[in-house]
Amino acid sequence: MIRYLKEGRDPGEIASDQAKVRAIVEDILADIAARGDEAVRELSIKFDKWDRTDFRLTDEEIRGCLSELSEQNLRDIKFAQEQVRNFAEKQREALQDIEVETLPGIVLGHKNIPVQSVGCYVPGGKYPLLASAHMSVITAKVAGVPRIITAAPPYQGRPAPAIVAAQHLAGADEIYCLGGVQAVAAMALGTQSIDPVDMLVGPGNAFVAEAKRQLFGKVGIDLFAGPTETLVIADDSVDAEICATDLLGQAEHGPTSPAVLLTNSETLARETMEEIERLLTILPTGEVARTAWNEFGQVIVCDTEDEMIETADRIASEHVQVMTRDPDVFLDGMKNYGALFLGPRTNVAYGDKVIGTNHTLPTAGAARYTGGLWVGKFLKTVTYQRVLTDEASARMGEYCSRLCMLEGFAGHAEQANVRVRRYGGRNVPYAQAAE
Repeated sequence: MIRYLKEGRDPGEIASDQAKVRAIVEDILADIAARGDEAVRELSIKFDKWDRTDFRLTDEEIRGCLSELSEQNLRDIKFAQEQVRNFAEKQREALQDIEVETLPGIVLGHKNIPVQSVGCYVPGGKYPLLASAHMSVITAKVAGVPRIITAAPPYQGRPAPAIVAAQHLAGADEIYCLGGVQAVAAMALGTQSIDPVDMLVGPGNAFVAEAKRQLFGKVGIDLFAGPTETLVIADDSVDAEICATDLLGQAEHGPTSPAVLLTNSETLARETMEEIERLLTILPTGEVARTAWNEFGQVIVCDTEDEMIETADRIASEHVQVMTRDPDVFLDGMKNYGALFLGPRTNVAYGDKVIGTNHTLPTAGAARYTGGLWVGKFLKTVTYQRVLTDEASARMGEYCSRLCMLEGFAGHAEQANVRVRRYGGRNVPYAQAAE
């Protein structure tokens, strides 16, 4: 039996908020499409209090940002980027072009071709989230994308030095200090000063996620990556402190970040709720984390691990921290998640910042049908075919002719029939099925 000791906001209220976001974003996108740079500048002033005629950072500005960081800061950034690069390179090595002769004279193949230009959004209005630069720019570089541009909002009234350093060290070709919907719209639609890209990637708040959703089709996107979500799955092999710490560690992302505890121990559940209240009094980001916990936090108690797996798959959370006696039960059993963190020795922050797996992950239930950002997202797997002999073309043509006529496509059938006649020496009546 599944019991809720704590629930979040009413789903109807959340849906109403989402409808308002959709309408606001739709108006902003239409304005940028119509007025370009002028609209982008006005929106930047309105939302970020940030004004300049050209939002692209100069080489001098980039060098200035790097000079503000200590040698230790730069070494730490480079270490994290090396972990991301290492794992991305291993993933790329696993993606091979293929060519195979499936029947005598019939050759089929596929190639993995990089997307030609990508816009990477790096959120950073509240916190300078430099890690998002590693995750997007480096992964695109490893995939072979020729043009990579980045956009991040100003932080405390200026470009965030740590974000700029991460973007530059990761290999971004163009760096813009521009945030929110106006940033992703400018990259996708193009303006007088920004050439459009073929694909948008990167996480963001509800408005950025909605903008990507509405721009999908005009450009490609990685996935729907909205406000951070975390699910802690635990049993009584761990204690309340570590559960509460892992929940609040993600709730501090923002006031709409869901944090859920799923356990088969009611004692642990209640102790964790008490510990959360204690930690919220000392956590420096406690004000934001408390709002997220109060409005989007949940505590769910199940009787069995099977119930826990079923519930976790229904939630389909972005991050899933598993701290049970045998985490592999969940690795083997779960199907819907962005990323798993198995055992108490690892945690979501490792994945967010440094361990090497990508932190741009599906939210809002999208884990039911997609994984997170990785090298493969930047590659188009395209197919080709080659027919080597007259006999192979005629043989394939006979099957194709009959199947086309079964569907009523006489023109398609004639594409096959003309080859049966030429390469097979058979007199197939026009617009008839080959016998």
